[in-house]
Amino acid sequence: MEILDADARDGTVRLAFTATESFTKPVGNVLGTFLAAMLHDTVGPALLATLRPDQFQSTLELTASFLRPARPGRLFGTGRVVHRVGDIAFLEAALTDGDERLVATATATARVIPLDEAPNAA
Repeated sequence: MEILDADARDGTVRLAFTATESFTKPVGNVLGTFLAAMLHDTVGPALLATLRPDQFQSTLELTASFLRPARPGRLFGTGRVVHRVGDIAFLEAALTDGDERLVATATATARVIPLDEAPNAA
């Protein structure tokens, strides 16, 4: 994972991932579980960019949609905080390939927690 851009005011982040051959199923497409992990690693930092140093986030749920096959190579994640009320945040992410084709999307709900509670967060 490589952070390309983050904006704490807007709660947005842009990341790059490299999917290797070891991420693929026999037909050569990247497994959905790896795409979901990339989406998860995109929504989390979008929220983290808005938090104080003593805060962390715990994902409560993540829903991914796989729109087209992804091949090994560079994939780009764009995440944003859609809405936050108190300690609950609603997030979304999109994953595109090197040709800027949309590969997968996700929505997530997360809870803002104290950093010292992160090791035991559910």
